[in-house]
Amino acid sequence: MSRKCTAELSPEEGMEVDCQPEELSKSPYEDRCADLGGVKDMRLEAEAVVNDVLFAVTDMHVSQTLTNALDMAYINVETREGNRYCLELTEAGLRVVGYAFDQVDEGLGSQYHETVYSLLDSLSPGYVDSQLKASVVSFPIRQ
Repeated sequence: MSRKCTAELSPEEGMEVDCQPEELSKSPYEDRCADLGGVKDMRLEAEAVVNDVLFAVTDMHVSQTLTNALDMAYINVETREGNRYCLELTEAGLRVVGYAFDQVDEGLGSQYHETVYSLLDSLSPGYVDSQLKASVVSFPIRQ
């Protein structure tokens, strides 16, 4: 069985479409990456990280003081224990670069974490507790 293109069909055979199939295959995120040459914009990634775990920390925001770029962004976080950190986000992951908001200590050399969850697991018992409480609320135990 062969198919005809819409342009080859008579009005009775064809149907109207709002968009072309190739337009459906890309997400808005993929469009942004394509516009950037396939590179993730770390500034957008940083905002997503903040929005994802803000509920589990005292304060978390993308730094407005340090220079954020396409390949690197800085996030300030205060844990539930009151400890403040400056995090660096790159393609390699997240790592602590300072022990105060907007502070970068080049000599720190801390380990990269693939996810914000892994990093917060290592920094904050309060974060771990909030995750456990969130899972209990999401999945109540039936008796």
